Amino acid sequence: MNNPNPLERADDPNPPERAAEHPDQALSVIRSEQPRLINLAYRLLGSLADAEDVVQEAYVRWYALSPQAQQAVEAPGAWLSRVTSRICLDQLRSARVRRENYVGEWIPEPLPDRTEWADGRPGGRSVEPADPADRVTLDESVNMAFLVVLDSMTPAERVAFILHDVFRYSFAEVGEIVGRTPAACRQLASAARRRMRASHSPAAPTAPATPAARRAALVRDFKQAWEAKDIEALIGLLDPDATALADGGGLAAAAPHPIAGGEQIAHYMGSLTEKIAHQTLLERTVNGQPGLVLQEDGVTASVLAFDFSGDRITRVWAVRNPEKLRTWTADAG
Repeated sequence: MNNPNPLERADDPNPPERAAEHPDQALSVIRSEQPRLINLAYRLLGSLADAEDVVQEAYVRWYALSPQAQQAVEAPGAWLSRVTSRICLDQLRSARVRRENYVGEWIPEPLPDRTEWADGRPGGRSVEPADPADRVTLDESVNMAFLVVLDSMTPAERVAFILHDVFRYSFAEVGEIVGRTPAACRQLASAARRRMRASHSPAAPTAPATPAARRAALVRDFKQAWEAKDIEALIGLLDPDATALADGGGLAAAAPHPIAGGEQIAHYMGSLTEKIAHQTLLERTVNGQPGLVLQEDGVTASVLAFDFSGDRITRVWAVRNPEKLRTWTADAG
């Protein structure tokens, strides 16, 4: 992963465990927690749809409390965060079982974004009027490379790492959520950091971080070479040890196994040129990074995310499972 930083976090200048709530627990105050909770749940689950469902369930549990029980909660924001995290932990445990029957490769659900990227930076020109609620704050902890490594962790490692290293919860607070001692949670977060460090490309461990403008140029050149079926140009853009994964979930055609090697990826992409001839290939922000979206008759058919090292593309993720792209058709059109 390019320039991973386990301490990168979603900005939260007023953490819930330190927030002073008004005693009357006004509805507006409780509902104002929703964006932060969705930010937390998305990082824990890797799915915006699941994150929104989990946060809704946390609110259901809050409103199921008696007025006296609500009044007894000193910090409702912290209470909602704990409940959200515990529901996510349960979902992660059950998801590991469900994925044993998943068809092909599994890739986290990409975040829908209505903006084109400008020189690689998110928040470029809006294709449509901006969504009034920016549901997830973009930073390093939501890029696809980061989420893929998160998915390799055990549920407890993932929750401990996200809560402590990204959202700055103390290990004592993490322990209350995952049901372990602070020392055990410290070990879980340490194991998660080792996984992050191990995700560095062994082929270029000292390669410099790829600047935003260069990432954008690489993806744009990839798009143009793909459309032109210029195999040699694609080979030149891909790292020799690059890998590509596609997630069709058994519902859309996709390579059933990872494709290893820049030359092999280039030839595979070239073989798809005729199939994408009727589709529109768009430059879009995918999880805060330059990416590509393929649409046909206004319906999103594929979302491509990339990772980089130096002057080359090192990883390509293609999400084709239509169940993971519904919000892209609605939001990114």
